[in-house]
Amino acid sequence: MTKNGITYAGAGVDIDAGNALVERIKPAAASTARAGAMAGLGGFGGLFDLKAAGYTDPVLVAATDGVGTKLRIAIDTGHVDTIGVDLVAMCVNDLVCQGAEPLFFLDYFATGKLEVDAAARIVEGIAAGCRASGCALIGGETAEMPGMYAAGDFDLAGFAVGALERGTALPDGVQAGDILLGLASDGVHSNGYSLVRKVAEMAGLGWDDASPFGGGPLGAALLAPTRLYVKPALAAIRAGGVHGLAHITGGGLTENLPRVMPDGLTAHVDLESWSLPGVFRWLAGQGALSETELLKTFNAGIGMVLVVAADRAEALAELLRDQGETVHRIGIVEAGGTIRYSGSIS
Repeated sequence: MTKNGITYAGAGVDIDAGNALVERIKPAAASTARAGAMAGLGGFGGLFDLKAAGYTDPVLVAATDGVGTKLRIAIDTGHVDTIGVDLVAMCVNDLVCQGAEPLFFLDYFATGKLEVDAAARIVEGIAAGCRASGCALIGGETAEMPGMYAAGDFDLAGFAVGALERGTALPDGVQAGDILLGLASDGVHSNGYSLVRKVAEMAGLGWDDASPFGGGPLGAALLAPTRLYVKPALAAIRAGGVHGLAHITGGGLTENLPRVMPDGLTAHVDLESWSLPGVFRWLAGQGALSETELLKTFNAGIGMVLVVAADRAEALAELLRDQGETVHRIGIVEAGGTIRYSGSIS
């Protein structure tokens, strides 16, 4: 008596599809090449030469993150082309807050059944984010795991490594009187989407319905990718006078600004120094969110804050504007133990 044999493909894992994906994304990865990147995809590990990248006494800085339940909107709408930019941004924007230059990136993509075209579009978005932030996409992992994910679902994680010369790590030198320069966000970015989805449900809106705050269909408007602040932030750091940076992600201004404040000092933020973007007006109004809830859940229109020396504030604001950023002077560092707000956000 003989038994019919089974294959890995018969169990739901298609190695050929994985190989086809690698071939499809090789040009995207190659387009991110930078000084220090040593090899293309296909090895057991990615190689990077710190000396070739220009470092003499480097300290490595690493960050990892995902994009949260924003993925749910991307999956439901099929608009997956920019979710990779979010993945990169959530990692490299954190690295630059330490004063580090992002050098290379790796991604982890997991799904129940690999759809080569959709996966390639996601990775091409990751490559676009890498190019825009000056880091090389040197490897990653695609995991096809039948039975672990519902049809069409996937998950993403990203891993970024950067470097700085020893003795230049940030924050450093934050003092009373320093000025807070806020850089405008491009929407909700990649935090708070469980609440965003709940508000949309309460409003009775589908992702294909017209957005109440503009930008086309609601799903597309909410998928605006996280802004990449790396190159403008590095330019400001290199110009001198930057004492600290805070990436405004989960926890909003309320929880992220204190992370760069030394003991005994706090951020005093003037909530009337910028206007609340339409998406946050809609979320606050439709969800009846208190100002406190808004400021600790979302970026509220400020995606990155630079803490700068008072005598360098104007010059750095001008440099950042020249780099394409919308800059608001949102407050000052002063004595205290907890973040302080004045005025009302509007």
